[in-house]
Amino acid sequence: MAKPDKVAAVAEIADRFRTSSATVVTEYTGLSVSQLSELRRALGNTAKYRVAKNTLVKRAAEDAGIEGLDELFIGPTAIAFVEGEPVEAAKALKDFAKANNALVIKGGYMDGRPLTVDEIDRIADLESREVLLSKAAGAFKAKLSQAAALFQAPASQVARMTAALEDKRRSESGDTAES
Repeated sequence: MAKPDKVAAVAEIADRFRTSSATVVTEYTGLSVSQLSELRRALGNTAKYRVAKNTLVKRAAEDAGIEGLDELFIGPTAIAFVEGEPVEAAKALKDFAKANNALVIKGGYMDGRPLTVDEIDRIADLESREVLLSKAAGAFKAKLSQAAALFQAPASQVARMTAALEDKRRSESGDTAES
């Protein structure tokens, strides 16, 4: 018979799997409690970092319908359940792993499929959503400015041509008046 605390832990982890936009599985051997706290601060509100027993995580992943991660649940395992943008959490984990060799990123899960370490690194190298949206808005604004200039060009050409004809008529009528 399963112990109530283990059943509750499996249910909580399964719920996190279901509600997370992504998960990153890590090995934390050699990290002190203060370093784990520092990692949790680095993740901020973008992810919840949880140390868990492999058997409980396997059961929770199975309950949540997550497949393909069983080979990652070997050794001391901790999971970052990403609640916000996966890019921000991946960057925080990658930066922390660079500074602390004891943290090893094993893989992850996003959009219904397992992620390799290389894929997580590529996600971490992406720019944040806000930066990408700003760049897109800037590109749209530039294109709109070009379109406005293009639409305004014929009108300004007609105005310049009209002004030139007016000047020519004045100069011709001035020349004939003097003679």
